[in-house]
Amino acid sequence: MHRVASVAGRPSAYTKSAVSKPYISSVRTTPTRLLHHLSQPSYPLHLPLLYAVTLNRDRCHVALANSRQTAERTFSSRTNMEPNGHTRHKRKGSPVNTYDRPAKLSRPRRSDTMNSDLSTDGQYINGDSAAEQVMESVMEPVTATADTAEWQNTIERVVRNVVSIHFCQTCSFDTSAALSSEATGFVVDAERGYILTNRHVVGSGPFWGYCIFDNHEECDVYPIYRDPVHDFGILRFDPKEIKYMPVSDLTMRPDLAKVGSEIRVVGNDAGEKLSILSGVISRLDRNAPEYGEGYSDFNTNYIQAAAAASGGSSGSPVVNLDGYAVALQAGGRGDGAATDYFLPLDRPLRALECIQQGKPIERGTIQTQWLIKPFDECRRLGLTAAHEAAIRKGFPKETGLLVADIVLPEGPADKKIEEGDVLVKVNGEILTQFVRLDDILDSSVGKTVKVLVQRGGKDLEVELQVGDLHAITPDRFVTVAGASFHDLSYQQARLYAIAVKGVYVCEAAGSFRFDSTESGWIIESIDQKKTPNLQAFVEAMKTIPDRARVVVTYKHLTDLHTLNTSIIYIDRHWQTKMRMAIRNDETGLWDFHDLGEGLPALPPKRRKADFVKLDTVGHPAAADVIRSFVRVACTMPLKLNGFPRTRKIGFGLVINAEQGLVVVSRALVPYDLCDLSVTVADSIIVDAKVRFLHPLANYAIIQYDPSLVDAPVKSARLSRQPIKQGASTIFFGWNQNLRVAMTPTTVTDITTVAIPSNLTAPRYRAINLDAITVDTSLSGQCASGVLVAEDGTVEALWLNYLGERTSHNQKDVEYHLGLATPTLFPVIDQIQENITPKLRILNVETNTISMSQVRIMGVSDEWIAKVAESNPSRHQLFMVRKIDCAPPSGHDTQSLQEGDIILTLNGKLITRVSELDIMYDNEHLDALVVRGGKEMQLKVPTIPTEDLETDRAVIFCGAVLHRPHHAVRQQISKLHSDVYVSARTRGSPSYQYGLAPTNFITAVNDSPTPTLTEFLTAVNTIPDNTYFRLRVCTFDNVPWVATMKKNEHYFPTVEYVKDSSEPNGWKVRSWGEEGGVRVSGGVMDEGTAAGTEPVDGDVDN
Repeated sequence: MHRVASVAGRPSAYTKSAVSKPYISSVRTTPTRLLHHLSQPSYPLHLPLLYAVTLNRDRCHVALANSRQTAERTFSSRTNMEPNGHTRHKRKGSPVNTYDRPAKLSRPRRSDTMNSDLSTDGQYINGDSAAEQVMESVMEPVTATADTAEWQNTIERVVRNVVSIHFCQTCSFDTSAALSSEATGFVVDAERGYILTNRHVVGSGPFWGYCIFDNHEECDVYPIYRDPVHDFGILRFDPKEIKYMPVSDLTMRPDLAKVGSEIRVVGNDAGEKLSILSGVISRLDRNAPEYGEGYSDFNTNYIQAAAAASGGSSGSPVVNLDGYAVALQAGGRGDGAATDYFLPLDRPLRALECIQQGKPIERGTIQTQWLIKPFDECRRLGLTAAHEAAIRKGFPKETGLLVADIVLPEGPADKKIEEGDVLVKVNGEILTQFVRLDDILDSSVGKTVKVLVQRGGKDLEVELQVGDLHAITPDRFVTVAGASFHDLSYQQARLYAIAVKGVYVCEAAGSFRFDSTESGWIIESIDQKKTPNLQAFVEAMKTIPDRARVVVTYKHLTDLHTLNTSIIYIDRHWQTKMRMAIRNDETGLWDFHDLGEGLPALPPKRRKADFVKLDTVGHPAAADVIRSFVRVACTMPLKLNGFPRTRKIGFGLVINAEQGLVVVSRALVPYDLCDLSVTVADSIIVDAKVRFLHPLANYAIIQYDPSLVDAPVKSARLSRQPIKQGASTIFFGWNQNLRVAMTPTTVTDITTVAIPSNLTAPRYRAINLDAITVDTSLSGQCASGVLVAEDGTVEALWLNYLGERTSHNQKDVEYHLGLATPTLFPVIDQIQENITPKLRILNVETNTISMSQVRIMGVSDEWIAKVAESNPSRHQLFMVRKIDCAPPSGHDTQSLQEGDIILTLNGKLITRVSELDIMYDNEHLDALVVRGGKEMQLKVPTIPTEDLETDRAVIFCGAVLHRPHHAVRQQISKLHSDVYVSARTRGSPSYQYGLAPTNFITAVNDSPTPTLTEFLTAVNTIPDNTYFRLRVCTFDNVPWVATMKKNEHYFPTVEYVKDSSEPNGWKVRSWGEEGGVRVSGGVMDEGTAAGTEPVDGDVDN
């Protein structure tokens, strides 16, 4: 959102007092390969981590370190989800962290490095959202000291009128991203309950919030006006709710802003409830600061002073000694200079008077941006001496004129006014100030004005039709297929100097999650139908059936020269309704209207295709394995289980062509609340479903309908004999470009590895596995493939394994490893018999341990000799490294304990991971272990795996709740309840009040909530828009209490329940109000560090 301004004549190092993001450059990075060998006895318990490849291999964000042009906003994913790399603190701080707020809203807390993306310094908007962290230059506020008695009396009167505003912008809209933050405002009409603040606080889209007065009384606030251009908005509150102090208002006196005047900025600075900063007005005639890609004010002068205001001061009153508000705090420099910029109050005063009188606030425009230029520059542009003399005589204090800077194509001034024209007169009146220009245009909406400009020393008078500024400022948006759209705004068009037309994707999620960036897309056409405006787009979407794949063309605002074309999958089954939200300035809410259900999906057709023939030298049988591969696309409508993405594409191996069974990595299909499609021969696309998810071994079995495929698909012939170290094989894989890569190679190692856990947001990972590595660089480039013998027998799968999120760059790591095919047979044999495997497992994680170590730990020489005889190539045993958390009844007395060395299970010596498969079919195992140096015989219970997968989820107040999934149980020692916070939506109550991923909810208003059933029962008794209490426990066992206000209007409660009788396999039930912006994977954050989702990770919905 924050790009460094590069247009001559505009300031480039400012920040707005609220939401923004820094401009970040991108560089390519190569895949990282990490290989840690278990080579020294001093590291006995560390397992090797092999071939780590960053998910974000295509792009790696780095900071653009430019001392002159820098910006203090972070580049945030519009998917609006909190990040996986967020450091989890042992002790809980404030529920609303300072880094959750926009910039002149509050200063980020630098001790919490939630984002590795460094910003550049420059204009700041005084705070950043939790999805956005900035490395901004921190400046201590300059407080007023040793004030006179007059100033003290003035401040005492003023503070009663100043309020702290806590607010959320509930979804991305126009130039505003969804966020939760704090700012300042002041009462300008105590009788009617009007508060003046900044436009970037009120935002252009849905808003909900409350204000706190000086005596800590609280009341809700609702926006009743936000200016289309200038940085001010007006909120309404009910004065009757303030019972314990008299409410008064500040008088606005824009005429009292004078150079040299001493002023005080009274507001919520740096997140504090009240700060008083002193300064002196130094300029009245500077141009509006340019904040970059987000919202920026223009066509007004700004007041400059040295006050050093920071986060939270947006909307603060700038008062003089007499207690009058002379300006409105709006922005400042973020490069270390103690400089602030204030909005003059002429236009806010006019807007307030119109509202008080019940008149419409008319705003006129000729779609031209003007800048103040000094006379010397105007002369170079063609201002004649005669005109300059006349202007200086009439306005002796003026030092410059207005010059056209941007003239929008197809606007009223197009082809009549040009950039560089010097404005001399409007309707025959010499004009030198923005205020007078606004007066004339605002009173001439729908009429014409005569404008005299000088161009190259010549007079040019043109007649212009004045347009309605409100008409080109969106007041509605449409949500469909997981994304949101509105007409392109004047703000966006002005920023890129383009015509005000087109359909803008304000929430690029769901079906419309385009690659490479999250915002700035303009839809040109869909399904071969042009979409010049929102209405045309709506009509086109009404004709597209569910699950259809259609062609969409689109451009990006930063590159309108390039027309992009994609084929997208339309989801109208998880989010069935297309809805329009329309702003209601009477209530301050956005009203939602259904535009109809989606058309049902068309019946699939059988189609014919053939596979390509590889032009390879030799190995024809191995090359023929291409007929056993299909491309798999997985789209998840909701983020569950801490998984960082909502869309994944990879390849699967067909293991039974007659039944349509395919084995894929669980890094590709993490859970079964998803849509799956299989592409056969790169030609035929058919839907698929999940048949089985292995709890430990990182693979899933999916199934498509083979009757729809007329192609020579071949069932892969799987080897039942394990591949050996040193064996020659052929690597056959699919690289990042989805192309085949094939080469002879050698198995370099087969060793037990541990995929590192993601400590800050637990998610599925494979454990207790033997991993195969090979001697070819292709293994690090290919996430899917096989190791195949000369005769075409598949000896191992080549899979990607999702690992940890790195702390230094907040990127997810993938490990590319081989999995021997014999391990598949206990599962696939049952599935091919149409039996759903009901596996049982030991709830432990093990690691290998060498003979030198087991001898020290009490294993006898006799057993060491047996190990050498049983496994000549690997002299190893297994030690219990970690035990999953106990059930409510506690661990069985016969259960394994951490540190146990496993000798035998059911009489079988265990020296290989594959030998642990004996657990799958037994409720108990007779185990011989060494514990505390002594051999012990145990009857160890196994646990069923059916309940390890998530089968129910609830979205409440923007938080995704479900039972703690298996990865949580693997990493925690005690489950505090079955209500686990997996993700949350930015701009939601859960975000605003600090309910974070990895929290457990144990009670609602003192009613215990051990399960989701009790939780739903408790919250459904709470009236909307009322406060309630939550008892919460952090992942690190720290209890705390949160208060939260329910908001069903924007964040309705929705329940997902797994139900095989439903067409999608899940039943979706809505509770409460049928409105709001339905959350989807694209706008959720799953506990990954805010704003740090990888470009091809969480961004990829």
